[in-house]
Amino acid sequence: MKDDILLTPGPTPLPPQVREALGRQIIHHRTSQYRALFKRVVQGLQGIFQTTTPVFCLTSSGTGAMEAAVVNLLSPGDEAIVVLGGKFAERWQQLCKAYGITVVPVPVAYGDAADPQQVAQALRAHPKAKAVFATLCETSTGVVHDLRGLAAITREGPAVLVVDAISGLLADACKTDEWGVDVVVTGSQKGLMLPPGLAFISVSDRAWTLVEQAKTPRFYTDLRLYKKSMTDDDTPFTSAVSLVIALEEALKRVQQDGLSHVLERCALMAQATRAGVSAMGLPLFAKRPSNGVTAVTVPTGVDGKQLIKVMYDTSRVMVAGGQGEMAGKIFRFAHMGYIGASDILAGLTALESALRACGGAPAGDGVAAAKAVFSQAPEAVAQKV
Repeated sequence: MKDDILLTPGPTPLPPQVREALGRQIIHHRTSQYRALFKRVVQGLQGIFQTTTPVFCLTSSGTGAMEAAVVNLLSPGDEAIVVLGGKFAERWQQLCKAYGITVVPVPVAYGDAADPQQVAQALRAHPKAKAVFATLCETSTGVVHDLRGLAAITREGPAVLVVDAISGLLADACKTDEWGVDVVVTGSQKGLMLPPGLAFISVSDRAWTLVEQAKTPRFYTDLRLYKKSMTDDDTPFTSAVSLVIALEEALKRVQQDGLSHVLERCALMAQATRAGVSAMGLPLFAKRPSNGVTAVTVPTGVDGKQLIKVMYDTSRVMVAGGQGEMAGKIFRFAHMGYIGASDILAGLTALESALRACGGAPAGDGVAAAKAVFSQAPEAVAQKV
């Protein structure tokens, strides 16, 4: 049976080395063998996060790390500024409200990027706010926000900047220490090329002061326990051992190519994808598009849900539909992680065919437009990581 071509913004395809590692015999996690492995993995993650602070590893989805950020930094009644603009930005708001945090929303229209000056105004109006919650890549809309600008604004006062980089890390630039981003969270199933099940969070020294002061009840996600265990290169609770073994293989791939090369390759995949869909006459939804995922507006007269179903049923190519109020209105074509030029071209071929089947004939040749982009790039960049 033909393998699926996975062009969804998580889970993303698994490299052969990762799949092989997942099938290895498991080892016990309370051993020197595992601790040595875990130490190497944490060091590798620091390089990807571009931080010198420890990166804590949780056995959870990315939302688990988001929740850890909220409960470890804030106490009930604290004020927090939340930059909106999509389903996952709204998750920050939901988490804060669940724990009694007073939310100061910064509204952002779907498809737009946040204006750092809006955050500056919110901070001036709410000087007691302890944190600003933002998103690097808003997966639901394909927008990448100006993280560097948001960090510069937040650094002018005492509030810490907390960023959901679950879909953005290893796709869009995220210079944690250089830009002054206090907390970064991500998950395993996106740019890191693993199955779902691991989440990661880095915490700056400035943010750690809040961790020590927070009064919100916490246990499994208590980062003080993770920091204590880190001194022994360990975790306070059972690790997802096989995923950590596979993570080392994924990190090796990134290290061999180099972080800058991985980001350059992802940007090329994005450029080719956008050239292809634009040639077909399909408008991009995001005004400031991410290099991790391209959100495309479904043409008038085409059933967006049917479009992605036809793509899969006829070509085994899977893209993601819109979420929430965007369901049926956009689809999302990912190009992060273990995705190369051949996958992008197969995806565009499937899209052209499905458009015709759904009554929306392409305006031009999207595959040819993408090939033209790839022809201008070094062969090594166009290949999979």
